[in-house]
Amino acid sequence: MFFFFMYSHDRTMQDIVYKLVPNLQKYEQKREEKFYKKKGLPKPKQTEPEQQNGELPTPKVDSNPDCHRLDEQVMICLECSASHMKRLPRKYLHVSSYATVTHIKKFIAMKLYKNVQKHKDVDILCNEEILGKHHTLKFVCVTRWRAKDTPLLLHYRRRVDVL
Repeated sequence: MFFFFMYSHDRTMQDIVYKLVPNLQKYEQKREEKFYKKKGLPKPKQTEPEQQNGELPTPKVDSNPDCHRLDEQVMICLECSASHMKRLPRKYLHVSSYATVTHIKKFIAMKLYKNVQKHKDVDILCNEEILGKHHTLKFVCVTRWRAKDTPLLLHYRRRVDVL
């Protein structure tokens, strides 16, 4: 039953589905209008305005630097798993669930080495398993952390080259 808590709306996936299935968006809008009319309820306002042809508009360029603040947030704890590495001054972070492992690596490299290019020298682990650089934190939570309590515990260490 706890699997229902893992579902969340994915706008990108929804846009892809609308583009692949002809007239699906228009059909869903008509069904929604019919539902509200049948129940006698006012239709909630659209969160995203639509163009005249029924397609979603292109995203506007926003000058707000906190553009991911409204995203689903993940609380992470960054622990050092190597005794010879420095510790982060703050090990708990709230970040967007769309942040990738590479973003976390760059953050650690900036804090420890003062050089973003050193992110390639850092490994991020979850449950003693090295995470792929393109994995989002949402993906890590669902596939590696599963139903464990927050915060998501990630370990970092200096990269180990295996020959």
